[in-house]
Amino acid sequence: MSTKPRSPCVLSEDATGQVVAELREFGGFKRDRRAMAQWVASFKPDVVVMESTGIYWKSPYAALEQVGIRALVVNARHVKQVPGRKTDLADAQWLAILARSGWLHGGFVPPANLRELRLIARQMQTLTGILAGEKNRLHKVLTDGGIRLSVVVSDLHGKAAWAMITALVAGDTPSQVLHHASQRLKATEQELLDALDGDLSESHRFVLAQVMDHVDDLERRIACFRAKLLAGLAPQQGLLNALQTIPGLDELGAALLLVEIGDDMQAFGTAERLASWAGVCPANHESAGKRQNGKQRKGNPYVRRLLCEAAQAASRTRCGLAEKFKALLVRRGRKRAIFALAHKLSKLVFIIIPRGDYYRDATVDYEAMSVARNAPRWIKMLTKHGYLAA
Repeated sequence: MSTKPRSPCVLSEDATGQVVAELREFGGFKRDRRAMAQWVASFKPDVVVMESTGIYWKSPYAALEQVGIRALVVNARHVKQVPGRKTDLADAQWLAILARSGWLHGGFVPPANLRELRLIARQMQTLTGILAGEKNRLHKVLTDGGIRLSVVVSDLHGKAAWAMITALVAGDTPSQVLHHASQRLKATEQELLDALDGDLSESHRFVLAQVMDHVDDLERRIACFRAKLLAGLAPQQGLLNALQTIPGLDELGAALLLVEIGDDMQAFGTAERLASWAGVCPANHESAGKRQNGKQRKGNPYVRRLLCEAAQAASRTRCGLAEKFKALLVRRGRKRAIFALAHKLSKLVFIIIPRGDYYRDATVDYEAMSVARNAPRWIKMLTKHGYLAA
């Protein structure tokens, strides 16, 4: 059988072997979803298929899951409706026909606990994007008021810079604001005074105060989301530690990646399918035996962004991934090199998650690294106990 969010269709065979289609419409409320799930379960279907329509498939999927039915969620791109038949009932019947013919395969749906954590993770990422926009707004308002603090301070949102901006909003003079400057700033006193000497109006100060208050509130909320996410992933702490050994992935990046792709790689089958699902695989466009440049396919935007961010960080480390990046950078350019590195990272993640083991870089001599780190302590103890001459 197949189901749209409110219009399920059941295909079955009667006693004579004829295919019978039963269509029914339900409302969109909780009681309607429960009634739909019970109606579907009454047929004891062999296969249940539903189309992924934005976020609207999630509630019916959960209702079916509660009655013991694991539906296949298929991509709408695979089941384009023929012209002239675009209604929910027609879609449901067409899905049922395709499913009965074995032409559909389900997409990846993580287990219920990871779906709950995914909701937290995605909201946190949304707030992080808003925070970045507010920080850019703060910079723009300061520049509009003639304050060029970003020229002499590397981090406008660091402790010292934030204290100076707070003093400016309070109405202090540049000389008074200078007392909040850190001794570690490379800029001279005169350069700081020139940067702080602007024309902030009352409106500038009002907007700056509101933006700064919003930034503080967003950072507090993001910290709450992060704590909740990491607490929910406490049972997978060993897996998080293993993922953090991959260059470019920190604790938060590993947590966000885990809630998106889950901890069961059998759902994807191969590393290539995971890369394809994430949208970091090479485009496939071949004609007359020649591979041509093709448009990259759309994948999971959250996983794709996480892998590309990790690739950016890994390109600045000392490991085999950085060497691969440098080799591709000359021939293919920075963007394609980062994309290829993200593809490589997806394969590493696919290997590490089932094993639960840490990442070992082929270009790093871990034995030599251990000796270099511990040799002074070893020599000191051997000398102390008389095994080496002082």
